[in-house]
Amino acid sequence: MLLDRHRSALLVVDMQARLVPAIHEAEAVTARVRLLLDAARQLGVPVLASEQYPKGLGSTIEPVAALLPEGAALPKTTFSCARDPRLMAAIKGLDREQLVVCGVEAHVCVLQSAIELQEQGFAVHVAADAVGSRQPLRRDLGLARMRHAGCVIVDTEMAVFEWLREAGSDEFRALSRLVK
Repeated sequence: MLLDRHRSALLVVDMQARLVPAIHEAEAVTARVRLLLDAARQLGVPVLASEQYPKGLGSTIEPVAALLPEGAALPKTTFSCARDPRLMAAIKGLDREQLVVCGVEAHVCVLQSAIELQEQGFAVHVAADAVGSRQPLRRDLGLARMRHAGCVIVDTEMAVFEWLREAGSDEFRALSRLVK
């Protein structure tokens, strides 16, 4: 099933000050998360973000936080967003059955969130180029396990162009420049 912007939401997991600098290829992951956020904003796709124990790990990094809607970042102490009652209420409150998930770390919080959200009936699409771990092997293992659990593995361009569906619009022109 293709992503549909009217049925999708974007979930940004734990892109925080004390986590992101340790992530393998952090700049590339951050750039792809920002692309998804830009696309979501331009196309009306709702966005939520989690922050794992922000008191210890810091808040969402500024390049990402600058693109988040007001009040979109919610704290958690559970690894899975699906285990946090406030985050789950916010996710369910969006009334969207498709979730595009990005963030860190791919083998811990992203993995546990994606699998448990999938188990709760959401169609979870994980943007592989917008997730990261400290070590590439852990990222790859996390992605493989999510795929095995039934999550759809996509990349940011797949998500953006599926949300767009057609060329020729002002939205397409604006977003195609960002993709390049």
